[in-house]
Amino acid sequence: MDLLRDGLQALKKYLASVPSLEVEEMNWGGNQNNRPGQSLRVRLPGGEQLLALEIKGNGQPRYARQAADRLFRLTNQQPQVYGIFIAPYISPVAAEICTQANIGYADLSGNCRLAFQQIFILRENQPNRYITKKELASLFAPKSERILRVLLTFPYRSWKTTTLANAARVSLGMVSHVKKQLSEREWVRSEADGFVLTAPFDLLQTWSENYSFRNNKRFEYYTIQSPADFDTSLADYCTRAGIEYALTGFSASARLAPAVRYQRAMAYVQGDIPALAAELRLKVVTSGSNVNLLSPYDEGVFFGASSVDGIQVASQIQVYLDLKNYRGRGEEAAEYLFNQVIKPLW
Repeated sequence: MDLLRDGLQALKKYLASVPSLEVEEMNWGGNQNNRPGQSLRVRLPGGEQLLALEIKGNGQPRYARQAADRLFRLTNQQPQVYGIFIAPYISPVAAEICTQANIGYADLSGNCRLAFQQIFILRENQPNRYITKKELASLFAPKSERILRVLLTFPYRSWKTTTLANAARVSLGMVSHVKKQLSEREWVRSEADGFVLTAPFDLLQTWSENYSFRNNKRFEYYTIQSPADFDTSLADYCTRAGIEYALTGFSASARLAPAVRYQRAMAYVQGDIPALAAELRLKVVTSGSNVNLLSPYDEGVFFGASSVDGIQVASQIQVYLDLKNYRGRGEEAAEYLFNQVIKPLW
C-alpha cells in the first residue's frame, strides 16, 4: 500500500462529492518544524482553502491525538489552514479526538468528517478494512489474554510490569508488548506508580468480538440428569479426585446471574476428560448433547474462578466471553451477566 497516494486519492474522492470544487496538490517540504509534508489547495466559489494533511499508517487514538495536536498548533498559527488527519482506519474514539480539536479526518475504509467554509462531509460507521490478523492474533493470543483477564478483573487498579506479569503468569516482555498495544488504543494510562486500565468496556467488547469458546477442545455427551444436577455431580467428583474444573456458559450464569433456563451443562475440566466422562456415566453423542466439557486452550481460563455454593465457577469475565457468541440465547445471558454483575463492579 502506498499510503501517501492512497490517502490523497481517498480525500479527493470525498471532496469530489462537492460540486464546483477544484483540488490542487502542494508540498510544504517534509515535516520540518512539525509541519505536515503534504497539503492541498481547494478552490470554491467562495474562495480558496488550504488543507494541511497529516498522513499516518496507524489511526489508533494515540496517533490521532499526536496528529491532532500538531495540526491544531499549525492552524492556530495559520487560521486560513484546515488540518486533516488521514490513516487507513480511524476509529470512533480517534474520530472524536479530531473533532474536539476542530481537525478533519479521512480514512481509507470509508470514514471521514470534513468541515470548512461551507463544506460539511460526514461518513461514519464503516468497518476497518485494514486491520491485520497478525495484530489481532498478537493482542488476543492465549498468553496475552491472561493479562487481559487480570486487568478486567481488577480495572482501574494501578499495575507495575513485574506485579502484573506475576499475577498473569507471563513474562515481563509479554506485559510490555500488551501494554504497548493497549496504549496505542488509549485503553491504559501511565501513572507515577505504574499503569492503569481506563477503558474496560472497550477492551471487553473488542475481545468478545474476536473470541470463541470453540478455541477449546470440546467433548459432547448426554446425561439423564438435569443440567443442574450434573453440575453438582461433576463438582463432587472433581473435588474428590483433585481435578481442576470450573463451570462456564449457562451453568455458570445460572449461579452468577440467572436469566434464562438452561438445558446444557458446560464446564472447563483439566485432565483426561474421556476418563472422567466414563466415571460419570456420560454417553458420547454426535447430536442431542446436553453436556459440553471443555479441555481449555490455555490455563488462563481458570483465572479468577471462585466457589459459588460449593461449586467452582469461572470468573464473570470468562463466562461473559463464553456466552457472548453462543447460540441459543447465549448473547442474552451474556448481556444480563454484564449488566447485573460486571458493570456494577466497574
